[in-house]
Amino acid sequence: MITKGKSIHNKAYSIMITMLREKREDKQITQADLAELIGVDQTIISKIENRERRLDVIELRMICKAMDYSFIDFISELEQKIESKKR
Repeated sequence: MITKGKSIHNKAYSIMITMLREKREDKQITQADLAELIGVDQTIISKIENRERRLDVIELRMICKAMDYSFIDFISELEQKIESKKR
C-alpha cells in the first residue's frame, strides 16, 4: 500500500513534496521568497523540500495560500496522483 506508515520517506509524502516544489518553481518563487511570504526562515522551506522536516496540514494550507494556489485544488491533485501510483 502506497500510504502505509507516517514517515517523511513515505511515497505519498514524497509525491506531495514534489508537487509543492513544482508549484513553487512554476510560480517562479524562490525558497527565500516563500519563506518570507509565510514568515519563516528559508532553511525551514529547504528542510521541508528535502524531507528533513515533516509538513503539517496547516503549514501546507499556508504555503498554498502564499503561492496563490487553492489548497482544495492542491489536495485534489495530490489525491489523484497518489491513487494513480497505486495502480
